[in-house]
Amino acid sequence: MALTLDTYRLLGRSGLRVSPLALGAATFGTEWGWGAERDEARKLFDRYTELGGNFFDTASTYTNGSSERLLGEFARGDRDKLVLATKYSTLRRPGDPNSGGTHRKSMLASVEGSLRQLNTDHIDLLYLNIWDFRTPVEEILRGLDDLVRLGKVLYVAISSAPAWQVSRMQAIADLRGWSPLIAVETEYSLIERTAERDLIPMAREMGLGVVPFSPLGGGVLTGKYRREDRDRAGSVAGETANDRKSLNVALGWVTDRNLAIADVVKEVASELGRTPAQVALAWALNAPGVTAPIIGARTPAQLEDNLGALEVDLTPSQLARLDEVSAIELGNPHATLASDHIRTVTSGDMKIEIRG
Repeated sequence: MALTLDTYRLLGRSGLRVSPLALGAATFGTEWGWGAERDEARKLFDRYTELGGNFFDTASTYTNGSSERLLGEFARGDRDKLVLATKYSTLRRPGDPNSGGTHRKSMLASVEGSLRQLNTDHIDLLYLNIWDFRTPVEEILRGLDDLVRLGKVLYVAISSAPAWQVSRMQAIADLRGWSPLIAVETEYSLIERTAERDLIPMAREMGLGVVPFSPLGGGVLTGKYRREDRDRAGSVAGETANDRKSLNVALGWVTDRNLAIADVVKEVASELGRTPAQVALAWALNAPGVTAPIIGARTPAQLEDNLGALEVDLTPSQLARLDEVSAIELGNPHATLASDHIRTVTSGDMKIEIRG
């Protein structure tokens, strides 16, 4: 059954309704060398909202602030209809030790800056962007709760953090009556499934919606990479800045394993008369626990192609092939707990049905 952008999903254990595909605004602005100019970004925004899309993802430092500024400009006419998600913790001013990090000073300053750049009086969803291993979790949670109580933020969430820290924070928030986390943003795609070990099961158990970023594996799953591209890498921060393909090679995404996965994606896409990007996104859209993968189009044509994933129905055999070629090792203790030996010594021949 085909989805549409206005077939909304609840985000985590909240009543917040969001589209099944979020539109990433990291491509709004060209400061990073590969984004969309203002007029092109406006076309992306207009087409997405025209189809009922309401969920936007940005951060205080995306494209040096242009992402938030352009998104705020475009959203001005229909602000209340939209769910604007932004993030804090990345360094806003190099050389200023408190302009980044997860602590209260960084949090408040970043939120105030985002409110100005987005030209709004509240942020719908605020993510802690990157875990810094330095700030006490009570300081983070109390700061987030204070922002909610002040009305500057409506919901809080977390990105790029260890599962054990997220679950610990959620338990503390519940016990103290502070605002709970309602979402976890994590890298997740056919070429990066390690979130299945702990993050995604934790999210499902603790009431967090999963919002995957890079569901196309940096573009590797679109089928545009070849094995000879592995020789194109330069430094991550230097000469590759204006060449997204070389940057992805430098980041280690173009490997034999990932290209083999992309080959199966292309085979399935050919069978369905679809594009590889649509197949890869459809897999992520229907993965257990996932609420809304983030798409990051730079052109209207890319956006239309990505949105076509909503209409893709993968057969059980196609899903099995995709799962098999992209399978990961569960690791300890997950592999042991899932083994036939453990099932035998704990349950024997008993049949136990889990309901609800």
